[in-house]
Amino acid sequence: MATIQKRKDSYYITVSCGYDINNKQIRKSMTYRPERNMTAKQVEKEVRRQAVLFEEKCRKGLVTDGRIKLKDFAEQWMRHKKNELRPQTYARYESMLPRIFAAMGHMRLDRIQPQHLLTFYENLSESGIRQDTKYKCKIDLEDYMKENSLSNAGFARRCGLSESSLLSIRRGNNCTRVTAEKLCAGLNMALSDAFCPAGSDRPLSSKTVLHHHRLISSILGTAVEWGVIFSNPCDRTKPPRVEKKEPKYLDEVQAAALLDLLETERTDYRTMIRLLLFTGMRRGELLGLKWSDVDFSSGTLRICRSTQYLPDRGVYEDETKNATSNRVIKLPQTAISDLREYKAWQLEQRFKVGDRWSETGYIFTTYEGKPQHPDTISGWFSAFVKAHGDKLPPITVHSLRHTNATLQIAGGVPLTTVAKRLGHADTVTTSKIYAHAIKSADEAAAETLENLLKPSANRAG
Repeated sequence: MATIQKRKDSYYITVSCGYDINNKQIRKSMTYRPERNMTAKQVEKEVRRQAVLFEEKCRKGLVTDGRIKLKDFAEQWMRHKKNELRPQTYARYESMLPRIFAAMGHMRLDRIQPQHLLTFYENLSESGIRQDTKYKCKIDLEDYMKENSLSNAGFARRCGLSESSLLSIRRGNNCTRVTAEKLCAGLNMALSDAFCPAGSDRPLSSKTVLHHHRLISSILGTAVEWGVIFSNPCDRTKPPRVEKKEPKYLDEVQAAALLDLLETERTDYRTMIRLLLFTGMRRGELLGLKWSDVDFSSGTLRICRSTQYLPDRGVYEDETKNATSNRVIKLPQTAISDLREYKAWQLEQRFKVGDRWSETGYIFTTYEGKPQHPDTISGWFSAFVKAHGDKLPPITVHSLRHTNATLQIAGGVPLTTVAKRLGHADTVTTSKIYAHAIKSADEAAAETLENLLKPSANRAG
């Protein structure tokens, strides 16, 4: 039953709604202010009516309690979602929440309006908001290593870094703060003495701003489902526009040049890059491959897991991106030959390491057989592309996936087959990403028809 408390010029109505899981009574309340021209009897009658209506709304679950602050609710939401979200997704949400909390964490959910969200998105687009500042080494590592007779492998072990990460820094590339701090520990130097921030003034990309919008929308959408607020203000907010960028890829000539340049490179790196090009796999899928996934007799490859990295977990095994990413694809004979050659090379490396070898079953590993860090191949390929900038455009490892798809479409492979080999859920995803290739193939088809039909047309005339 509702209780009514008289205040100066209003009435405070409270309804008990049972007890929560901690046996604490749940109370909901409202304030009623009578109109000035009402008589005392009218006020008394209306207050009782308001109390009955309010109690009925509470009983039907139509009364929300949006007074909870965004930060408090978001933290509850993250605890609720921890076991549902992929580790990489959860980590990405954790990295975005500090910006959201700084701007709106203090606000009650029921007071967040579209204008608050739009202002937040505008602020994210300004410079100086980044939290992923990269660092550039300002000392000469080549001289340091020569003076101390250090090899790349030895110094990398001392710093707790991969050889490719150290090599990337030596070549002048930027690195994360974590990597910079590890190197400084090996150098016994302060971070500020060995590194300087790079690119901290760059604004966040429009895609990153959109990710913040989607996270807030998911949180507030759950608040609606749980009856905390009536509606999601994100539904009334136009999300930030993301400029569509055409994926970077190699054409046939450039792809052939890449294969030629790889001939003189180390066997493991050469095999990884060629396999990415021939299959269109994602980087994580490549590093998640095990020898048991290869059927040399049928020439097929099973893709059913992925290798990822998080600072607090290290390198770990994960599922593929989605259910359709689990697939079996046919390998070209060149890729089968590459894998046979690489397997023999890996066996030689294993004998050299001896007892230090860890048998994990993975195809691509560290020199001791452990799962390889995903950034190892990315760092190596970045340096490789820069070294051959006269023959290759600035591409990344993921560009090889785009190259594979583009060349398939240009070669007349049905879109359904391309989608299946790439692990896309449907052809809609494929057609959106590779609209450029489909358009080119369509134009080529038109030209072919023109050449085929034109002679007949001329004869008819």
